[in-house]
Amino acid sequence: MADELNPVTPETETEPEEPIKQRKNGLYPGVSDELAESMKSGWADTELTGLEPIAQAGHTAARRAALSARFPGERLVIPAGNLKTRSNDTEYPFRASVEYAYLTGNQTEDGVLVLEPVIDGHRATIYLLPRSDRENGEFWLSGQGELWVGRRHSLAEAEQVYGIPASDVRELAAALTEATGPVRVVRGFDAGIEAALTDKVTAERDAELRVFLSEARLVKDEFEIGELQKAVDSTVRGFEDVVKVLDKAEATSERYIEGTFFLRARVEGNDVGYGSICAAGPHACTLHWVRNDGAVRSGELLLLDAGVETHTYYTADVTRTLPINGTYTEIQKKIYDAVYDSQEAGIAAVRPGGKYRDFHDAAQRVLAERIVEWGLVEGPVERVLELGLQRRWTLHGTGHMLGMDVHDCAAARVESYVDGTLEPGMVLTVEPGLYFQADDLTVPEEYRGIGVRIEDDILVTDSGNRNLSAGLPRRSDEVEAWMARLKG
Repeated sequence: MADELNPVTPETETEPEEPIKQRKNGLYPGVSDELAESMKSGWADTELTGLEPIAQAGHTAARRAALSARFPGERLVIPAGNLKTRSNDTEYPFRASVEYAYLTGNQTEDGVLVLEPVIDGHRATIYLLPRSDRENGEFWLSGQGELWVGRRHSLAEAEQVYGIPASDVRELAAALTEATGPVRVVRGFDAGIEAALTDKVTAERDAELRVFLSEARLVKDEFEIGELQKAVDSTVRGFEDVVKVLDKAEATSERYIEGTFFLRARVEGNDVGYGSICAAGPHACTLHWVRNDGAVRSGELLLLDAGVETHTYYTADVTRTLPINGTYTEIQKKIYDAVYDSQEAGIAAVRPGGKYRDFHDAAQRVLAERIVEWGLVEGPVERVLELGLQRRWTLHGTGHMLGMDVHDCAAARVESYVDGTLEPGMVLTVEPGLYFQADDLTVPEEYRGIGVRIEDDILVTDSGNRNLSAGLPRRSDEVEAWMARLKG
């Protein structure tokens, strides 16, 4: 990795034989006037014209209009966030705040959307970093200059692409400091912007803004549904990639599986939507096993929970529990089929007008019935469910909303989400599981170390639901046949 221009180092701090003229132009040590002048000129004009708006521009405009209607007469500030240091002078890959990306479609660091109240609603402005300044040398002397990190849109270009008037974000903090009237800000992403608003905002009012934006995402528009399907389709191909290289994973570790899926995510999308869970053998009993450093052994199961994130931040979230050698053992199949039946009941309960909790309750009932049937806990089933005794082995909820966050809409109110009613356009996961820990002495030895989860992404439709991830087989015999075809 190239180091940033830094001619003054501990090894070169001694006076050179012929001192270079420094700092007359206000630049960095070691930059001569002649070099600075050279770098200012001789560059072609690269301004782009006739740019097409992003595909979701109409949808982001509608989202801003809904936000404006909810908070009339108030200034609304939604930051993208800033780069975060990974180590020394390197940064983590940037991902804009969901709220900002949802309302603008823009994904660049330091951006801020401001809705300023006017007589008939709000005037939206997107504040961005302009092109790097070649006159003062920023483009090649700053670590975030375009020579180092790549070209960004000019403000005029950004207006064409996002359909929002654009201004220089470097002037925003000062303007906000002088602003009057009620203000709300999405907190936690830009400390500088928040500092400029310290005396103008309250935590309670800002929380209301965050809640509204979270609940606005409960029902997806047609663009969002298309992006989620795209994410799922790429994820299906990623699962196929993994099955084809299970022999190589056996020779290495779970990380071969992680890397294989990640390749698909980066080639077809932006990234993985969350840390891939590549849990082989007893690791499948750890719900969020993301170390992915364990052995992959024939005869055991692989619980693969992974999702591709599209370039617009929409992520899939799919889980399959696969026999590493292609065939379930009798006990593996028994447990897997119980989870499959549970998921079938859960998916059947996803319908418009139904309660959000219905699919969880339906799935949990099936698992409780099996646990009683197997003699792991004393019935009747109603007693088990009332006391939650099945949770020793089911552990988690049966699903969650899905969208730009893998656990989407997390700031929504309980009454709007988990106590709410399903509507067409909602997308949620249905993912029951059974997990028998390796050290669980309350179950027969043959159960121990087996973990099974099956997860699909379900769209609520006008007439029922549609399984967006139906491209991956779920039934145990279909999984075996699918794996045989891919390995053959």
